[in-house]
Amino acid sequence: MKKKKVYLTLQNGDVFEGYRFGADGSVIGELVFSTGMVGYVENLTDPSNLGQLVVCTFPLIGNYGVMPVDAESKKAWVSALIVREYCETPSNFRCEETLDAYLKEQGVVGIYGVDTRQLTKILREEGVMNAKISDRSALEDMDDIIEYQVRDAVKTVAPTEKEVFGEVTAEYTIVLWNFGAKKSTVCDFVKQGCRVISMPSSATAEEILAEKPDGIVIADGPGDPLENTAAIEALKKLLGKKPIFGIGLGHQLVALALGAETAKQKYGHRGGNQPVRCIESGRVYISTQNHGYVVLDDTLKAGKVSFVNVNDGTCEGIEYDELHAFTTQFSPVSCNNGNVVNPLYEKFFALMKKEKENA
Repeated sequence: MKKKKVYLTLQNGDVFEGYRFGADGSVIGELVFSTGMVGYVENLTDPSNLGQLVVCTFPLIGNYGVMPVDAESKKAWVSALIVREYCETPSNFRCEETLDAYLKEQGVVGIYGVDTRQLTKILREEGVMNAKISDRSALEDMDDIIEYQVRDAVKTVAPTEKEVFGEVTAEYTIVLWNFGAKKSTVCDFVKQGCRVISMPSSATAEEILAEKPDGIVIADGPGDPLENTAAIEALKKLLGKKPIFGIGLGHQLVALALGAETAKQKYGHRGGNQPVRCIESGRVYISTQNHGYVVLDDTLKAGKVSFVNVNDGTCEGIEYDELHAFTTQFSPVSCNNGNVVNPLYEKFFALMKKEKENA
């Protein structure tokens, strides 16, 4: 097969040459890098990747093929996938199709043969920036790249209808306020013995409380948390009413509802190998994260920081004991450790148990 040349033009004017795989076409997006060695299927289908051109720092991608059962949602959300080398002949007993075929089905542009090490270095030093993939090595007009923004992120990816998962006889019923949650988040709460009521992002505080949950999970999602003004106001009505566990975007929304501030990070945290340290125990967990915004811990007006990022010291978790709430920037599954009880689920279940006993 003849290689098709393609060019990646960065907002700062740098141009990288590569070759096409996956879907054809031109695309503009926010150029970010993900540090995971594996998990590209989950990464492609994570709603938090809406509008992003994802650079994989691991040099070989696609070697175990694609298993749709591992997908975190019903479709791929990334705008493009950029790799050093992709595997045309994957080998794995679970493999159902190649990465190239999957990207074509999903309409996702792919580039290989790119110096992803140099690309990542640029993003680390200059920060996340917009970029365009096209067949032209020199662009006369950069305005469309410079002006690109991810807008209405949650509205684009979040489900619009209520869904129920798990058994009616489950010990705990939780409402998962869904801003673009990964499938694994829902499945993990079901595995923990919960009945999960997934509510759309447009749900009101009154609608959520009407479900009479034992606890509420404020789930993850994409984009700038400040876009979600209605949700922030609704959270003010929910806090203190039921035990609350915020994850990812939910962590940021709870902080905003309580008067803290958020900011866009220079290059974010993306990948399944992000180290976080629990302040109370000193234990370090290797977490899964996918975000470009952070809660500024020096602006907290309520709560105390419970986890920090080992690499850059940023806030990764907050406890609001008086409100029976706590939040983490990372997935709670990260704290699973063999036969040791997951401290995040243990804490949430303890709060819900107390809520039921006091009802």
